Amino acid sequence: MAFGRSSRSRRPVEPVTLKILVAGGFGVGKTTLVGAVSEIRPLRTEERLSEAGRPVDDTAGVESKTTTTVAMDFGRITLREDLVLYLFGTPGQDRFWFLWDELAQGALGAVVLADTRRLEDCFAAVDYFERRAIPFTVAVNCFEGADRFPTETVQAALDLDPEVPVLMCDARERSSVRDVLVAVVEHALAHADRLREPATT
Repeated sequence: MAFGRSSRSRRPVEPVTLKILVAGGFGVGKTTLVGAVSEIRPLRTEERLSEAGRPVDDTAGVESKTTTTVAMDFGRITLREDLVLYLFGTPGQDRFWFLWDELAQGALGAVVLADTRRLEDCFAAVDYFERRAIPFTVAVNCFEGADRFPTETVQAALDLDPEVPVLMCDARERSSVRDVLVAVVEHALAHADRLREPATT
């Protein structure tokens, strides 16, 4: 009599862990995105906006925002039994950009979260990842009341390379955020494969 392998005898799978950054302008929804998808209680480093910070923090378009990330957000999601993503949300204001180099070390790829009402706010993140050759995906957070544009229009407005994926998402919805993260991983792995391809003469 043949016996199949018992599920008890299967060795536990040691998952691959990958680091993904979540970047974008001030108030675009980075903390919300990490919190929506994380399977652990997210680590947040939020502080209340102060009167002292108002001259340097541009709150135009997000006047109702009362807190800001001052270091990072951290969360974790298991995409498959053998694949775990660690998510690091970056602070959005210019005065905290010195933290980006530390957060970017060892990152496989990044999400640049965008708001069509303040699209120019994500230029800095796009430039940062392009200069450092870190693969990224642009995710347009579809705020209520914001104009909706085709992904091709967003890609042209941000002057992105054709291979950079642009997706629409709702940073509050777990399934929507998961789709964005899958796209980031696939894009980053395809980028790594291209780098490994032998040069043709």
